[in-house]
Amino acid sequence: MTPDATRARAAAAGFAIPVGALIMLIALVATPGSWWHGYVSEAGTAAAPWATAYRCGLILLGAGVALLGLALRPASPFLAALLGSAALFAGTSGAVPCTDRCPLPPFEPTTASDVIHTSASILGMAVMAGAMAFLALSPAFRPAMRRLAAVSAALTVPLGGALGLTMLFAGRGPLGAILERILLTVAVSWLMGTAALTVLRNSVRVEPWTPPLPTRSSTGSRS
Repeated sequence: MTPDATRARAAAAGFAIPVGALIMLIALVATPGSWWHGYVSEAGTAAAPWATAYRCGLILLGAGVALLGLALRPASPFLAALLGSAALFAGTSGAVPCTDRCPLPPFEPTTASDVIHTSASILGMAVMAGAMAFLALSPAFRPAMRRLAAVSAALTVPLGGALGLTMLFAGRGPLGAILERILLTVAVSWLMGTAALTVLRNSVRVEPWTPPLPTRSSTGSRS
């Protein structure tokens, strides 16, 4: 892939990701009730006023993640596969909404769509965290992109763990809502920052390292 093609795909990702996230945010704000209660996915349930917009926004965001994976594929096919998987999970989460209030076990009875939606959401975020960690440790990327990934992973892992424990032991409530919103903000910020760095700094092109040529010592003896 040429540098121009890489930048073009990264630019497309940099457009799709924030636009998709903005659509989701608008749908979430338009949902009746307090901002700090309930799961974000409740904006996509059948009872929500902007449910279709929310789902489309999530699918668009997933498409942006896939485009970013394609842009980074020349540097790391494995990272591209991780981002492609995260995009697939995001698309599944958008296509299969949960039911009203997104009930989760063990506190509430759930349906098959609830299980599919929740599983796709959790797996997508877990794969995203793995992509962050892999990029942070990969020598195929420039330092700015690696530092961004390292900071994002350092925030995502404990936030995701805390959210998982909250969902398991406390269920739906203000704490889970706050943790989920912070976690999503970190993930979207990382995606946007990675896309921007790829466009502006061509961060996926790293010159191959070559050892220095040996030099003849000026004090050496002549044969």
